[in-house]
Amino acid sequence: MEQTKTDETKPNNNKRKKIGIVVLASMVLIGTIILFFYLRYKATHITTDDAYVDGRIHTISARIKGSVNNIYVQDNQQVKRGDMLVEIDPADYDLKVSEAQSGVHAEKSRLTEVEARIQVAKMQMAEMKASIETARANLELQEAQLQQAEKDALRAENLFKLGTISKDRFEKTQTAHTVVLAQSKAAREQLKQAEKALETQTSVVKQAQALRASQLSMIREREARLDAAQLNYGYTKIYAPADGYITKKAVEVGNQVEVAQPLMAVVSLDDLWITANYKETQLEKVRPGQTVRFKVDTYSGRDFTGKVESIMSGTGAMFSLFPPENASGNYVKVVQRIPVKITIDKETDIEHLLRIGMSVVPTILIKE
Repeated sequence: MEQTKTDETKPNNNKRKKIGIVVLASMVLIGTIILFFYLRYKATHITTDDAYVDGRIHTISARIKGSVNNIYVQDNQQVKRGDMLVEIDPADYDLKVSEAQSGVHAEKSRLTEVEARIQVAKMQMAEMKASIETARANLELQEAQLQQAEKDALRAENLFKLGTISKDRFEKTQTAHTVVLAQSKAAREQLKQAEKALETQTSVVKQAQALRASQLSMIREREARLDAAQLNYGYTKIYAPADGYITKKAVEVGNQVEVAQPLMAVVSLDDLWITANYKETQLEKVRPGQTVRFKVDTYSGRDFTGKVESIMSGTGAMFSLFPPENASGNYVKVVQRIPVKITIDKETDIEHLLRIGMSVVPTILIKE
């Protein structure tokens, strides 16, 4: 009877062994398949949790100092490019514009006076040139008459010595020569005086022209002051530089603001991207243009897509405030991280749900 029980137990044990072997083999096979697909997934999907939404933040600062008259926006308000955000009291700057305009008008009036003086001086100079020509012609005439008088006087002297003419006629000839000689000297002196007057008048014109150049320079200086005053007056009104949302508003009506003081910021949600810090060992097969899928912690049940745009030309550590110095002798090798810029497909975020700074888990799809 005992022999019979033993014979019945053996087939049962063999059956259990076969089942165990089949189960074990199945588990090994399933594990191998899972491992295969896991390794394949890891080889074609590059993931990191060191990533965040990045974008352009336009800091709005005062470019002049003054008291805030009006504020036209609130935190988180949507604005369009060109919308007025803040108005600084323009009274002082309006006064400076008026003063600068008066200065320009005054200098232009002086310029008009100087140009009138130049015109008069040039007209006088033209008259003097005409007088010189007249004096030169008169001198030429007097010198011709003097030559003739000298010939007549010499001939009369010879004839008088021969007794051909009377003493009275001889003396008249000598007197005529003396008169013509005096007239010639007077004509030469007149020409000299006219030329000297022209030289003096030329100096007057040059001085007036120099004054005109100086006045033009003064006008340019006054106009530059006017431009600066108008520019500062324009700075009393602060406008949105881009479409976006107001954040970090730090100013109220009545506040006294200084130059370069931050007042608020405008965050554009139309130009966002992902900055993903991948390990350097993960980037061997990463290329611009590859598809990216990512999740955001805020919307864990929603998938977003994008594309790799570029890989930074250096590790994040090298561009930090205190880059590593490995020549100190205390070097410890650390896997570096390199920022990768990922653009966001706009159709996946039509509602503008993403915000700058949100944590992201991107996965780059690598093609084998």
